Order: sequence, then C-alpha cells, then structure tokens
Amino acid sequence: MNKQMTSMRLIALTAILALLPSLASAVQLITNEEAKLPVAAKLTARGGLTRGPSIKVLSPADSKVKMPFDMKLVFEPHGGANIDPASVKMTYLKSPLVDLTERIKPYISANGIDMAKVEAPPGEHHLKIQVTDSKGRVGSTIVNFVVMK
Repeated sequence: MNKQMTSMRLIALTAILALLPSLASAVQLITNEEAKLPVAAKLTARGGLTRGPSIKVLSPADSKVKMPFDMKLVFEPHGGANIDPASVKMTYLKSPLVDLTERIKPYISANGIDMAKVEAPPGEHHLKIQVTDSKGRVGSTIVNFVVMK
C-alpha cells in the first residue's frame, strides 16, 4: 500500500471518528423500574450561613420536557474556592433513594454537568444534586421536571 492510500484512509477514519459524538445514543438517566418506586419524603436543598457553591439549572429550562432533553447545570463556587468534580452526587428522590452519580460521571466537570439527549420515563421526577467545594462547603439543589408522553 502506498503512502497516499494510507494517508487517505487515515483522513477518512479521522472524519468518521469526529462524527461519533453526534451519533451517540441517548443517556438513560432514570429507568422504568426506578420511576415506579414510591416518591421519597420531601427533601430540601441545603442552605445555611456558609457560602457554599451554588448550582444553576440552565436546562431543562421548563419543568415540562419531551424526550430526549438536555440537562445542563452550572456550578458556581464562592470565596476563591474551587469545585471538586469527584464530590458531585445526583440522587433520584424515590424510596429508597436512587444514586445516579455513576451514570452521570462522564458528564461532570468542575464547571457543572452537561448531558445531551437525556431519557427518562414519562411522569414527574425529582433529582437532588449536591456538590462540595475545596473549602469543604456543600451546596445542593433540587431539579424538578415532568417528562411528557
């Protein structure tokens, strides 16, 4: 095989690999079995006198979504602290509580959570997101949304 042919194949392979992220399948955030669990007792986001990190929900922007939907949250540290991505936890508020952290790990950064093409069963869902900063301060929020049929 000559160098020109090898180079052309390499270019073609590179082009195919560049398209893969856009071809990725949806992320199943919540399973049908988990959605059928009873709703957990009312939990609230942690607040207090300390200046722990804030969590802004950019998406879903509306409480009613159609599948697939994007989930984008931004972490805002305060007082010169940094966010520890390893501290991020996402919990589905069912009884028993369902830890979703492992499912979202590839989408977590120090800046937030950025997931495209999220899927969840139709119905009402409540997620608690918790993050800790480099000063040990904790911030959390509750994300509520309804997946339309």
